[in-house]
Amino acid sequence: MSNDAVDLSAEDAKLVTLARATRARSRADEGAAVRDLDGRTYAAASVRLAHLDLAALDVCVAMAVSSGSAGLEAAVVLADGEPALDAVRDFAGAGVPVHLGDARGAIARSLAT
Repeated sequence: MSNDAVDLSAEDAKLVTLARATRARSRADEGAAVRDLDGRTYAAASVRLAHLDLAALDVCVAMAVSSGSAGLEAAVVLADGEPALDAVRDFAGAGVPVHLGDARGAIARSLAT
């Protein structure tokens, strides 16, 4: 795994590992991981069914919310396209760092909600 384009903290690098493993295991087109304000992590893959279509980041946010989390510290999304950040913004507000990368886990850039 290479994060040459963006210098990640050790905690954020763990999110990359979780998102990459989840995406690979499920053979999904997206993988994501988030860390909540208590340091708990949630990783998910995108869900593409006939009657359910969820982005990986949205699944992570839903997992954090349903677990009683109060907010997010950081997120990683591994996908080919630009992720929608609406769910993260709705739940955690502005200023949450989101690191974007490819299927191999190479983080190309970071942005904030």
